Amino acid sequence: MKRIFTQSFILILVIFMSTKSMAQENTSKDEDRPLEMKVDSIEKKPDFPGGINKFYRFVGKNFKVPEKALKYGGKVKLQFIIEKDGTLSDIKAVEDIGYGTGEEAVRVIKLSPKWIPGSNKGLPVRVLYKLPITLTPAM
Repeated sequence: MKRIFTQSFILILVIFMSTKSMAQENTSKDEDRPLEMKVDSIEKKPDFPGGINKFYRFVGKNFKVPEKALKYGGKVKLQFIIEKDGTLSDIKAVEDIGYGTGEEAVRVIKLSPKWIPGSNKGLPVRVLYKLPITLTPAM
C-alpha cells in the first residue's frame, strides 16, 4: 500500500519549474579552470535523448520520495555539468528540504543516460545545468 501511495503521488510531487544552463568554455591553458560563457552564446543547448519531457518522465519514474518528506513541500535544487561527451558530472543538490530528498535527487540524476551535448561554434561545450524539483505535500 505504501509503495502504491508513493508511486501515485510521484507525478504530482515532482514538478519541474524551470531549468537554467550556463556553457563553459575553456579558453585558458589551465584545463581545470573552464570559463563560463553567457547562455545566449550557446548555439545549441544540451538535450536529453527524446527531449526534456522524456527526462521529466525519467525522473518522475525513478524518484522515490522519502517517507518523511511526503508530508512536507518544498524544492530540491540540483546542479550538474553536461560534459562534452554527454555524460553528467559534478552532480549535487545545492538546496533541499531534508529527509534525504537531496540525496535521492542526486541518485536519480546519476542514473541518467548520456545527454546530447551542447555546442558553440560547432564544437561541444560543457554546460552547467540547474534543475529545481518541486515536492508537493501529500494531503
